[in-house]
Amino acid sequence: MKNLRNILLIISVITVLLFTTACGISQNEPVQTEDFAMGTIIDQKVYGAQAQKASIEVSQKIKDLDNLLTISRPGGDINKLNDNAGKGYVELNPETISILKSARRISDLSSGAALDITVAPLVKEWGIGTEHPKVPSSETIERLLPLVNYRDVEIDEAANQVRLLKTGEMVDLGGIAKGYAGDAALEIYKKNGVTSAFANLGGNVVVLGNKPDGTPWSVGIQNPRAQNGTIVGVVHVADKAVVTSGDYQRYFTQDGKRYCHILDPHTGYPADSGLMSVTVVTSSSTDADALSKAFVLGLDKGMELVQRYGKADAIFITNDKKIYVTPGLQGNFQLEDETHEYTVVQKG
Repeated sequence: MKNLRNILLIISVITVLLFTTACGISQNEPVQTEDFAMGTIIDQKVYGAQAQKASIEVSQKIKDLDNLLTISRPGGDINKLNDNAGKGYVELNPETISILKSARRISDLSSGAALDITVAPLVKEWGIGTEHPKVPSSETIERLLPLVNYRDVEIDEAANQVRLLKTGEMVDLGGIAKGYAGDAALEIYKKNGVTSAFANLGGNVVVLGNKPDGTPWSVGIQNPRAQNGTIVGVVHVADKAVVTSGDYQRYFTQDGKRYCHILDPHTGYPADSGLMSVTVVTSSSTDADALSKAFVLGLDKGMELVQRYGKADAIFITNDKKIYVTPGLQGNFQLEDETHEYTVVQKG
């Protein structure tokens, strides 16, 4: 976990440097903050008269969401829901229900093949990202797979209640919660009259408007095989979320095989899809976070998922170091590969 935090710090520094060097000298100096929540480093760069107030509110909101949504938080909504699996409905915060509904909507696009928030029992068993990851036995995986079914999360929206149908089922919102926090940050900025800002939640980036000089923000895409956080490209965006899922973020190696933290809900094993990372660019950070789990599906089916959603673009980096860019990003993605190992492929 210490190594993960160091990597996240490198990523955040790179992102800040990209924004700082691209923005140039301005009389409108930003408020810049750094916090740690949701298991990652949270960077903000906010412009405007209410920038300080807005950044403080965003920091507090993200910490509140951390307590509400993180699976290991005693007294939090997800902890409460999991503790009552198979026992009936429990009343949850309306924000939790909103996230659960969003997860269901995105899961439906792939019938749970990409995103399934009930994969938690398997996530716990693998322990990837903890101090003691392990490869479970095939028998253990077969025993836990019947507990993975996002359709077993039943929502009574009128009563603000949710239930898990089977004893032993568990929800983990790690694949969507940071995205929701990004959207919450944007709403707070807007409420405070901020028109130019970015927040980086450990690789989940949201930007509001353009930079103060009127040009788009430049968001770095990490080289998935560079241990020092070197970027492989830059995407230029305004009023967008830029969210990446990849096999480099949390993983362990055993007997020469890399096991990443993103599990395939249908097999119970870490995704082995021929991809190193998927970056999704769209207006909703919540949806971008969830859609980035197209990583599980591989290039062709992952592209189909993004197209099915209809309001997003994506960057897919394959194991053979080809970068596939969807049409909406053509002209907005810039290769910045110092290793000269990657090739850009435009997808029509």
